[in-house]
This record gives sequence, structure tokens and C-alpha cells, in this order.
Amino acid sequence: QVHLVESGGGLVQPGGSLRLSCAASGSMFSIYAMAWYRQTPGKRRELVAHIFAGGNTNYADSVVGRFTISMDNAENTVYLQMNNLKPEDTAVYFCNVDQGFYGASWGQGTQVTVSS
Repeated sequence: QVHLVESGGGLVQPGGSLRLSCAASGSMFSIYAMAWYRQTPGKRRELVAHIFAGGNTNYADSVVGRFTISMDNAENTVYLQMNNLKPEDTAVYFCNVDQGFYGASWGQGTQVTVSS
């Protein structure tokens, strides 16, 4: 089991930036990918960005050009740099690790609020 702890959320004005961090610990083997998801009340959790073990990334269309996912393998930490934030980016952001056959783990989430 992997333990994930997110940080870096908060209140920011439209057009501002935040960087989310997700520190992973525990059984760090067979990691296929790590990802950031987000969820707003009454809606399904949606994928924001993926980073695969080989370094490839993909993004939701709504964040392309504004968000960047990266991973520090030495620190077992995945980041989400969010620029030019919009009110519609307001959500609870969750970190996820996919270990294929061995399952997946989630963090507790961090709130991001974009408002003037």
C-alpha cells in the first residue's frame, strides 16, 4: 500500500498560480503511473493529468497549456504546476498512484479555490 499526502492547495485569484505536491511513501513498486484528479460537489472525479513511469504525460483538454505534471523520482513526489487558474478549476484535487495488478491508492485531497 502506498500512502499519499497532498499539499499546496489554497485560495488564489483568477490568473494566478499554485503548485500542488504529492508525497508518496510505502510500497513503491510496480508503479505504472501517477496522476492528479479533481472533484467538485455532485460531480464525478475527473482526470486532470497523468505521468507514466517512462515520463510520458497527458492532460485533460481543459488544462492543456496551463497545467504541468512532473515527478521527482528521488523524492517520490509528484507535482502539479497550475498557471492561469480559472474559477472553473475550483475543486478538491486528489493524487493517485496506479500500481497495475497491485491496485491503486488515493490521497486525502487538497482544496483549490479560484476566486476574486
